[in-house]
Amino acid sequence: MHLRVARHTNDLEKIKSFYIDILGFELIGSFENHNNYDGIFIGKPNLDWHFEFTKSNEKANHISDEDDIIVLYPETISECNQLIDKLLNNNTSFIASKNPYWNDTEVSGAKMFLDPDGFRIIISNLKAN
Repeated sequence: MHLRVARHTNDLEKIKSFYIDILGFELIGSFENHNNYDGIFIGKPNLDWHFEFTKSNEKANHISDEDDIIVLYPETISECNQLIDKLLNNNTSFIASKNPYWNDTEVSGAKMFLDPDGFRIIISNLKAN
């Protein structure tokens, strides 16, 4: 089974820069003016999942709550720390989670932040051992 997480955005370039330049994903494909949509596929080559971000003439209408989260588990503690440093160096603030588990860094090894569209992402070193 393969997985694609698709989301509409109002600023495709800002999302592209954030997910590639800061989080370290790669552009694995793109399209322009397909039924009035432009889009990009971001992930890592040879994996069974990726993100798709699209933009059209219609404004994105994002409705999510505080428990809607993407959790990223870097392979190593070093990679986790590098991502956190990149986020800080790019003026990305960490925020508290509604779920207390993610705020207990001793247990979860996690930091939560918002992507450019305001969606919550967690970086956790929990599985990086």
